Amino acid sequence: MGNRPTSDAGRFRTVPERSPEFAHLSLDGLRAYRRALSAEEARVSYWRRIVQARLDLVRTAESGVVNPVENLREVLADARVDGGRRALLTVLPDDDMPPLPDLAEVYGRELVPGDDEANHRLAHDLSRAEAQLSSYRTALHKRLSAATGELIARYREQPALCLTALPLMRTSSENAITA
Repeated sequence: MGNRPTSDAGRFRTVPERSPEFAHLSLDGLRAYRRALSAEEARVSYWRRIVQARLDLVRTAESGVVNPVENLREVLADARVDGGRRALLTVLPDDDMPPLPDLAEVYGRELVPGDDEANHRLAHDLSRAEAQLSSYRTALHKRLSAATGELIARYREQPALCLTALPLMRTSSENAITA
């Protein structure tokens, strides 16, 4: 019993298999796709946190305290969340990707002191935008998991492919030539 694993978790994992969905991608293309997904997920997570913060500010303002959010508005107006999505669509179709909200429009709206209806509508729209970003992020996670599974399947078929991800080591004679 000394060498026996204490958990069955590893026993029930499925071994990733190649997917026809990724057949058109080279190994470098697949790695680039995964990097693009990771970058897009980071952007969406950031935007989601910003929208949540704005929603918190709006809800605080509804209680009578108005907070300026000019700096946050500039951030959202300059960095569009859907830019990375277009790059991802060139790799695989977007049948499983939910729509993204128009963040610039909803975020650009001001609180209207004394107009409870407009402020409730803003809070509602921000809440809906946060939900859409969450759905989009979930879809990104699914794609990232599928791409990771494809990489693992390829590496299991040809373990030497793992080595191609490592940076090339230069010999001392190569370093002398380039120096």
